[in-house]
Amino acid sequence: MARVVPAVIRALDILELFLDRPELSAREVIERLDLPRTTVHELLVTLVERSYLVVVPGQPVRYRLGMPLFQLGSAFAGRLDLVREAQSVARGVAAACDEAVHVAVLDGADVVYLVKVDSTHPVRMVSGVGLRLPAHCTAVGKVLLADLDRASLNAVLATGPLAGMTPASITDPDRLRAELDRVRADGLAVDMGESDTAMRCVAAAVRDHSGAAVAAMSVSAPIIRWTPQAQPRWTELVRDGADSLSARMGYQRR
Repeated sequence: MARVVPAVIRALDILELFLDRPELSAREVIERLDLPRTTVHELLVTLVERSYLVVVPGQPVRYRLGMPLFQLGSAFAGRLDLVREAQSVARGVAAACDEAVHVAVLDGADVVYLVKVDSTHPVRMVSGVGLRLPAHCTAVGKVLLADLDRASLNAVLATGPLAGMTPASITDPDRLRAELDRVRADGLAVDMGESDTAMRCVAAAVRDHSGAAVAAMSVSAPIIRWTPQAQPRWTELVRDGADSLSARMGYQRR
């Protein structure tokens, strides 16, 4: 059986540190990965040589991502119909409600955001494409977890304790299972300050030709705009948007 190459794993670990930080110093890489200084130096020099990292001008020991990573990401996105179609639908939903619209997919116990269309309001959600969050703390994540079969859901919940992001986060597995039962019945999930105390979200599933939930779409708004008058309209918009994107993915409602 072929073995993994430790040096490649470490290089990828370094690149993945930049998913939530635009720049990092060599010292920060050493501290976050707990690797020897010499090893990190050699890996950084190699990544810079191949332009996967670039040195920040005027700061020789700080780095940011290079153009080849953008090219690889663009090549992947260009082959992914979901991203292209989701951007189109999300723009329409965002225009109708003037709130942030996201499309995310499940990756293990987390969700990863593929698409974001922001609102025009000065107070808006802090998020972005590529953001990874615990699925059980988000509306999009609960929609996707609710679609898993029992064995798959058990496998996700067995990956470790349910960490909370805010005091409102659901961290008890039994309570989460009950919440997912409600999501299955309603076809919608909400995030009532579970990932960000200042935000509220509602989400619906995006299905492919087989009927499987391949993504979820959400409308997110600050608590100051999450009013009883606005919420039903946003719920209708996210349901219609998810249905529209599902149709583009080949889903036919039975």
